[in-house]
Amino acid sequence: RGQRSPTPSSSCANICCRDLFGVVGENFSFPVNIRKNPEEIIWTKNKDKVAEWEGQKTTYFTSFRNRSFLNEENGCLTIFNLQNSDAGIYVLEYLSTQKESSLLTFTLTVLPPPSKPETSCNVSGDSFVLKCTADFPKPLNYTWKLNSIPQIVHHVPEVFIPKKDVGASTKAVCFIKFSQTEKSSEISLTECLSDEKGGSHHERSRNGLIAAFICMAVAAIVVFLYKRAVNS
Repeated sequence: RGQRSPTPSSSCANICCRDLFGVVGENFSFPVNIRKNPEEIIWTKNKDKVAEWEGQKTTYFTSFRNRSFLNEENGCLTIFNLQNSDAGIYVLEYLSTQKESSLLTFTLTVLPPPSKPETSCNVSGDSFVLKCTADFPKPLNYTWKLNSIPQIVHHVPEVFIPKKDVGASTKAVCFIKFSQTEKSSEISLTECLSDEKGGSHHERSRNGLIAAFICMAVAAIVVFLYKRAVNS
C-alpha cells in the first residue's frame, strides 16, 4: 500500500473533518471543488494512498484501481459501486500553484440500502391517513403520488388526504429516497374503507375467536343438558 510522505510547503490549511454517508452499490463523489489551480493532488484513506495526481497522470492504489475517478481540475474523487469496505477517514491534500498545501478531511460511513417501504392506511374523521415506513438509520425523503390529485411531497411518512378529494378506487404510491436510491410501494384506498367498515384485521380476528368460543360453550351446555335428560 502506498504511504503518504509529507510535502514541503510554505503554508498549510487544515479543514475540519466532515461526516458523509453513502449507500452500498451507489456511485459516491466527495463534495469538493478546489478553486485554486492544483499542481498536486493526493487522496488517502485511513492514511494509505488511494489516488495521486502530480501534474502528468493519475495513479490509483489498492482496491480503488478500476473503480474510482479523480477529477484533476477540482480534486473530486468518485468511488464506483460503493462497498462496506470503503468506509473510513479520507483526506484530500492538494498543492496549489502558490505552493500552499491544504487538507480536507472526511469520515465516510457506508449504509445498507433502505428496505422496501410498507404502506398502510386508516380513516380518521373526514380524511384518509396514509402511512409509509422503511427500515433505514437516516432520515428519508417521502413522496406520495395519487392518481387523482397532484403530487404530494413530504419529509414525514404520514399524510392526511380529505375524503372529498379522492375516490375509493384511488391508489396511492409512496416513494422513499436517500441519495441515489429510491424504492416504492402501492396501496389502494379501498383497504382503508374495509378497515373502517369491518374493523382492523386484528379486531376481526379477535371477534371471530370470541364468537367461536361462545358457540363451543353453548354446544357443550346443550350436549350436557341432553345427556342429563336422557340419563334421568
